[in-house]
Amino acid sequence: METARSSVIVAIDGPSGTGKSSTSKAVAAKLGLSYLDTGAQYRAITWWMLSNGIDVGNPAEIATAAAKPVIVSGTDPAAPTITVDGEDASGPIRTQEVTSKVSAVSAVPEVRTLITELQRSIAAAATGGIVVEGRDIGTTVLPDADLKIFLTASPEARAARRSGEVKGSDLTATREALIKRDAADSGRKTSPLAKADDAVEVDTTELTLQQVIECVVTLVEGKRVAA
Repeated sequence: METARSSVIVAIDGPSGTGKSSTSKAVAAKLGLSYLDTGAQYRAITWWMLSNGIDVGNPAEIATAAAKPVIVSGTDPAAPTITVDGEDASGPIRTQEVTSKVSAVSAVPEVRTLITELQRSIAAAATGGIVVEGRDIGTTVLPDADLKIFLTASPEARAARRSGEVKGSDLTATREALIKRDAADSGRKTSPLAKADDAVEVDTTELTLQQVIECVVTLVEGKRVAA
């Protein structure tokens, strides 16, 4: 039935460690949708700032430099890519240095304005539909998304997942870092991490990744049929 394959824009938000990226990529791949990791874009601009001697503790300096890097995101869920000024940034943006600085950079309004415009243009160009994951997609970036999902999980579950991703990491330190990141992201003045009023909340604490993926796929397919 043609209506079951209609284009759909899916916004998936939530804090770190809830399974956003793994879920979003898998859902997009399974349903033939494009995929966008918005967090990678904020990491990319943070990496560029650090690489170019910008004082990331100085919001005014960040704001002045924000428009300089050219960030390009590939939207194939099987092999998402991100480049900065033509250079592959997929590895460098995952360093601990970038992770520790990204909240400060992404809190600067000029940065959020530029990246939000980039995200909206990518979503608009995805004629077959797209899964966009981040922290402010349903509330700020794509408030008219067809489906909004907010993933949550206990700090303990999230820390365990993150520690599993990083060899030799300390569980307690990881948990404290996640809670600190949550506070920074939820407390910023511009586009804070928040659940949209019309979002479907999915608590992933007791769920396997496969169960979360199946849950979201069911929600998306229901939205496609309704469309």
